[in-house]
Formats: sequence, C-alpha cells, structure tokens
Amino acid sequence: MPTSFWRSDDAIAHLNRLDRSGFAVEFLRRNPAYRRDYARTLRRIARGEEDPDDARSALARRWGLSFRS
Repeated sequence: MPTSFWRSDDAIAHLNRLDRSGFAVEFLRRNPAYRRDYARTLRRIARGEEDPDDARSALARRWGLSFRS
C-alpha cells in the first residue's frame, strides 16, 4: 500500500482487523528508519559484503524481530 493511502478509511479499517503480528509488520513497513535499515541490509547482501543469513539475523536483532520456526 503506498504511503499516500496510509490514512485513508480503507487503510484504517485494514489495520483494525490485524492481529498483533500483522500490526507489527505494518508498523515496521511504515517506519522510515526500518525501511532505510532494511534497504541498506539488502544492498550489503547484493554487493557480497555480508553473508545473507548473518545480515538478516543482525537486522532481526536490531529491530527485535522473531520468526516462528
């Protein structure tokens, strides 16, 4: 969803239907600092500067993310 629609009635209705993890995803997706960090992480992986698994794990630690196994 483009950022211009984040405050629309439809977007608000969508957010109200989310569970905790869905809301957390939406929060991060809209967070400029997270978006910059995520993009920087992807660039480092693409340039071969960092192992993909290590880079993703570091990103997850920085943002307090956990994933179900």
